[in-house]
Amino acid sequence: MSHHSPHHPACCRADHPALSRRELLQVGTLGLLGTGLADLLRLEAHAEPASRLKGRASSVVFIFQSGGPSQHETFDPKPEAPDMIRGDYGVTQTKLAGINFCEHLPKLAARNDKFSIVRTMHHVAHPQFRNEHLSCMYLLHTGSTEMPPGDTNATIGQPRDGRIEWPSIGSMLAFAAPPEASVGLPSVIEIPRVNLMNYPGRTAGLLGPKYERWKVDLAPVCKSPDTAGSCPNCFSHDDPNDPERAAGKGPKAWWDNSSCRDPSFRLPDLGTGGVSLPQIENRTELLARFDELRRSLDNADRAGRLEAWDEYRKQAMKLLVTSRPGKQNPFDLTQESNRTRDLYGREEWGQGFLVARRLIEAGVRMVQINLRGWDTHQNAFRDLKGKLLPSIDHCLSGFLDDLSERGLLDETLVVMCGEMGRTPRISPIT
Repeated sequence: MSHHSPHHPACCRADHPALSRRELLQVGTLGLLGTGLADLLRLEAHAEPASRLKGRASSVVFIFQSGGPSQHETFDPKPEAPDMIRGDYGVTQTKLAGINFCEHLPKLAARNDKFSIVRTMHHVAHPQFRNEHLSCMYLLHTGSTEMPPGDTNATIGQPRDGRIEWPSIGSMLAFAAPPEASVGLPSVIEIPRVNLMNYPGRTAGLLGPKYERWKVDLAPVCKSPDTAGSCPNCFSHDDPNDPERAAGKGPKAWWDNSSCRDPSFRLPDLGTGGVSLPQIENRTELLARFDELRRSLDNADRAGRLEAWDEYRKQAMKLLVTSRPGKQNPFDLTQESNRTRDLYGREEWGQGFLVARRLIEAGVRMVQINLRGWDTHQNAFRDLKGKLLPSIDHCLSGFLDDLSERGLLDETLVVMCGEMGRTPRISPIT
C-alpha cells in the first residue's frame, strides 16, 4: 500500500499540454500541496482520455480489521516455533497443501482456494508510521507515506482546520471510476458502524466533498462505557451472568450480542443527529431538511460548503428512492431468506457483510466494512477464540460462498487487512 511521491515531468511543468488521468492520480502529496480543488478538477477536465486495461473487477469490498489482528493467531501460525511464539492455538490444514490457518478458522481454511494470503506485506514509510495505530491507518487508507504537513501520530486523529490531506483510496476510486448514473447510489459506502470509527485517512481530502464516502450506521449508537470491542453493544467487557465477574474491566469478561441482532438502519449522517428511514416519508420533507441546513451554514465559508451540500442533496435524493421497503432497497434485509441471513450470521458483522453484497449488486463501486476489536492486548487468546475468530470465520465464509454462487466473486475485489500486525514473541501484556 505504500508508495513514494513520483516526480513525473507532467507534474512539474505548468505548460504541459495534457495530463493523463493515470499521471494525475500518481501525483504525490508534495506535488499537490499548492493545488486547490478547482485546479485539480480543471486538470482532470483537460486530461487525455487514457487507454485503460479493462480488469475483471467492477467493485471492491474492503474489510478493515481495526486495531491490528495478529497474523500468528489467524492466517500465519507458527506451529513449530517455541511456546512464546507459537501461542495457545493449534492449526488446521487448509484446502491447499502446505498452508495452515489457525484452528479457529476452519471454514475459511476449507475455502482458501477462493482467496490469496499475503504474508510479506510491509512498508518503508517514515519511522513515525511504525507501531502507531492512527498513522498506520492513514497510510493504509490513503497509500501516502507522508503525514499531512503539521501533523504527527498524536494529532492525525483529531480534526484540524486547514489540514491538507491526501484522499482515501475509496475517494480516488469514486473520482476515477464513478458508478453509472442509473445506479442512484454513492460510489463509496462505509458500514456497519461508523459512529465510533473516527480514525484518519478516510476522507476525500484534496478531491473535495463530491467524492466523500457515505457513512451508514447499521447498528444503534453505542452506550457502553467500554468501547474496546468488535461491536461495543455486543462485545462487552462486563458479563452480568458470570458469578465471578465484578463490575468493570478484567480477564473474566465475556459477550452478549443480543442487542445487535436487529440493527436499526439509518440514512447517512446529514448533519443532524441521524435521520432514520421511517422519519422521511417523501422527497418534499427531505428537501425541506436540506434547505434548513443550507440556511444555517457559516456565511464565511458559504461557497465551499454550499457546493458540498448541493452534491449531498443530489445523492440523498437518489438514496431516498432506494430507501423504501422492497427489493430495490439494498438496506432492507427482509428481502433475504432466512437461509441467507443465517449463512452470513445474525449479528452486526454478518448482516453488515450481507448489506455489502446487496450494495455491490446495486452498482456501488466500493463498500468498506469496519470490524472493530482487533487490538486485543491482555485478553488476546480469550477474545480471539471467544468472539473475533468464530465471527469472521462464519460471516466471511458465507460472504464468499454467496458471491461465488451469484457469479459475483470474479468481478468483486475483496480485500481484508488491519493497519498493522503483531510481533512474533508474545509480550507480557498480551
